[in-house]
Amino acid sequence: MNIAFFLTPKEDVVHVCIDNTMRQALEKMERSGYTAVPIIDDRGKYAGTLTEGDLLWKIKDTQEFNFKDTSKIYLKDIIKNIRNKPVHINEDIENLISLAVNQNFVPVVDDNDIFIGIIKRSEIINYCYKLLVENSMI
Repeated sequence: MNIAFFLTPKEDVVHVCIDNTMRQALEKMERSGYTAVPIIDDRGKYAGTLTEGDLLWKIKDTQEFNFKDTSKIYLKDIIKNIRNKPVHINEDIENLISLAVNQNFVPVVDDNDIFIGIIKRSEIINYCYKLLVENSMI
């Protein structure tokens, strides 16, 4: 099976750019309700994953932090504790599943390593569940 079947395309993925500020990231994450989002660099490549924890640690480690400072702190200056391993769009399903075991989402890149979307672990689980139901295993 082609993993593109599970792909949520980039235009439908809440993501941030490496040159965004902390405030911009906080606002996107608040609106979406996500606790982790992909980071894209200025060439369109996957650059890591930003989590709420990364933002909290930056706040903790910034002396005399004031919320107004979030407009002056850039994502490239925040230490990221998680980097979801990406897959290439032509990977096989086994590699995708092995990554999804430990990641809420798997970033997907094309042959030039350009970010093209994500695959959510929930999509894989739902697909597997439907297969089990269809085959009367549940």
